[in-house]
Amino acid sequence: MASFDVDLFVIGGGSGGVRAARIAAGHGAKVMLAEEYRYGGTCVIRGCVPKKILVHASRFPAHAAGAAGFGWSNGPAAFDWPALIRNKDAEITRLEGIYAHNLELAGVTILRSRAVIEDAHTVHVLATGERIRAAHILVATGATPVIDTTFPGFELAITSNEAFDLPALPRRVLVIGAGYIAVEFAGIFAGLGAEASLVFRGTNLLRGFDADVVAAIETAYEARGIRLLPGRTVASLARTPDGAAIEARLSDGTTAVFDAVMSAIGRKPNIAGLGLEQAGVALNPTGSIAVDGFSQTSVPSIYAVGDVTGRANLTPVAIREGHAFADTVFGGKSWQVDHSIIPTAVFSTPEIGTVGITEAQARARDLDIAIFRTSFRPLHAALSGSSERMLMKIIVDRQTDRVLGVHIAGEAAGEMAQLAGIAVTMGATKADFDRTIAVHPTSAEELVTMRTPVA
Repeated sequence: MASFDVDLFVIGGGSGGVRAARIAAGHGAKVMLAEEYRYGGTCVIRGCVPKKILVHASRFPAHAAGAAGFGWSNGPAAFDWPALIRNKDAEITRLEGIYAHNLELAGVTILRSRAVIEDAHTVHVLATGERIRAAHILVATGATPVIDTTFPGFELAITSNEAFDLPALPRRVLVIGAGYIAVEFAGIFAGLGAEASLVFRGTNLLRGFDADVVAAIETAYEARGIRLLPGRTVASLARTPDGAAIEARLSDGTTAVFDAVMSAIGRKPNIAGLGLEQAGVALNPTGSIAVDGFSQTSVPSIYAVGDVTGRANLTPVAIREGHAFADTVFGGKSWQVDHSIIPTAVFSTPEIGTVGITEAQARARDLDIAIFRTSFRPLHAALSGSSERMLMKIIVDRQTDRVLGVHIAGEAAGEMAQLAGIAVTMGATKADFDRTIAVHPTSAEELVTMRTPVA
């Protein structure tokens, strides 16, 4: 019988790894977790949480601009970027402490070190030189920004990692990309007063989202003064002669000068130097760790959860996967995460909230669908003078009446998508929506008052 130092060794102290470690320890397992950077992972340290803090900050100018319509006239307020970053950092430090403290409360041994897999049951802790024998190993190291090195001057671009710690708010910003992170940061910079431009290879922003929602966001961004540059890529970046700014040359030959260029073209699994190859762990063609429905790799004792698997790069998904792994392996409760219905939000301004399939996906599957859609000016915009609009869209299977997708663009769309996600996950029908009493006056009531399909 093999002798092990621990039942579970977790590599990575982000959301998925921490959840797995705590649940496994709760089931009585002896658990050790190693994190080489900061506990909390991408989401807490340089992802969702600090991003949302900056999103909130970016929305205050618009609130102030509309305050006069509601009787407030205190004059303009001054924005202090360093103060925002200091306060953000203080909150992140507080949350990091909570993550580490909760692990210790659960009985998990935490290590602040890089850890490398040597074989199916051995992990090398670099900070101490120890080699830990583990019955099970869980890889939860997340993802890291993709950096395009194909054009001259690529090293002048920052990523989302560095954007959270800029010493000053740049006046002119070029964001490269069209996904979640690119769209969100363009909105943040613009909201805080910068001139923001988005350059992207494709025709539209947010590939994979419903076309009506994408159109609404693009219209809103252009109305906010965000410059959209579709069908183009960056050909080169170079410092201006005085060294104070960056000149970007695009694939169409045009040039412009910016104070900062941010690359947000995607993220890749963070697996470099982990020892996966020597342990015999198989990878997918995309470079992510190949796992089955129970998060088990090609090596039976090694598992992986979260962004490192490339299944769905979202914090709540990583948490669910970590929980399912721990329950299955240590709790005697075998279950798998259902990745087919995942509510999600894009914290642009206006915000996006969505759950289920898009209209294009439904038509590609040759489903007989009914489309319910409404666009309106929310109540607060009437007095603020804002041109903001809400878009709501419901996709229904005509044969079963089941709601296949709900797509929202506008204020609090993410909050609404979480609640709509419950209904869609439960298999709610349009009739269920229709017989639900509306909450008035709210924007969300439109979700239960749309009666006539538009297609």
